[in-house]
Amino acid sequence: MKKQFELIATAAAGLEAVVGRELRDLGYDCQVENGRVRFKGDVRAIIETNLWLRAADRIKIVVGSFPARTFEELFQGVFALDWDRYLPLGARFPISKAKCVKSKLHNEPSVQAISKKAVVKKLQKHYARPEGVPLIENGAEFKIEVSILKDQATILIDTTGSSLFKRGYRTEKGGAPIKENMAAAILKLSNWYPDKPLVDPTCGSGTFCIEAAMIARQIAPGLRRTFSFEEWNWIDNRLIQEVRTEASKKINRDLVLDIMGTDIDARMVEIAKENAQKAGVASDITFKQMRVQDLRSEKINGVIISNPPYGERLSDDAGVTKLYAEMGEVFEPLKTWSKFILTSDENFEKKFGRQADKKRKLYNGTLKVDLYQFFGERVRRQATSEKGNI
Repeated sequence: MKKQFELIATAAAGLEAVVGRELRDLGYDCQVENGRVRFKGDVRAIIETNLWLRAADRIKIVVGSFPARTFEELFQGVFALDWDRYLPLGARFPISKAKCVKSKLHNEPSVQAISKKAVVKKLQKHYARPEGVPLIENGAEFKIEVSILKDQATILIDTTGSSLFKRGYRTEKGGAPIKENMAAAILKLSNWYPDKPLVDPTCGSGTFCIEAAMIARQIAPGLRRTFSFEEWNWIDNRLIQEVRTEASKKINRDLVLDIMGTDIDARMVEIAKENAQKAGVASDITFKQMRVQDLRSEKINGVIISNPPYGERLSDDAGVTKLYAEMGEVFEPLKTWSKFILTSDENFEKKFGRQADKKRKLYNGTLKVDLYQFFGERVRRQATSEKGNI
């Protein structure tokens, strides 16, 4: 099997730079592109990036790339790839996805069928199986994807399985919740650090608070889940366990954190508590039922992060307008606090009563949203200042 791979970490639009920064922090040189970040690495890199990347969606192996203007070119291009270095005899290898953009080939089901035929032919030849005798596919699964952009085909194998945002701790969630990887990315885009107070006044199932605690404690986001590559016979289980053990040893258990999540819905508060317990950070977060209008604090240099109801999450426009106006009034006295608010409402600033210092376009699934950023006044904290109460 191969020792070095060309790899891609996919990411939601607007979050590619965050993923690139994470990869560099892990020690990988990378190239940031639209919707993905390219890097190279060995088997350990596949394990490590799946385990540690907080803002990415998936890690994929690039098997090869070639021009594909006709179905014959597609067949020959796929057939020429070194499939025997990835797929052992008996492997299941569905062509799980085909995407054609600005290309002469646009019938995606046909692209899938021809690509599958080419892989079968190549494996029959390599494993000396006669034509007409189907390959038995009863082993580990290798999901193959075909992407054709401007007549250039790229063939990929997904190493992740369920998307990386599925950390394994969220047992229940509210309506249209923010994905875990987007929450982590927004925290990374903010000016929050573990020594600052953090409040989410519309916490829902607690995702922002939980991700913040995991970042602060250096808990690898993939520690509580499994990945597709763990079933592959050419990835040593001992190496997987070694990387997981190393990650466990990096957890910082000595910090004292000041993180709070509040929500008007008592049921959501209980769900948030359960999720935090499952994530192993229940003792780091205070969750309580409270209206946004009741938020007060004498602390300084804190950070508010909120994903308030909007668009499909709250169909009552009058209710949205009222909530945003109240948020503006409640947050105004918190002069030294920075506020980061995610919404699809293009009139948010008018309703909030203040223009953002910075605005960043993101996508929550297919929904375009903006991250409105309001930076607090800088005040030097006394070294002896104590943790206050809200």
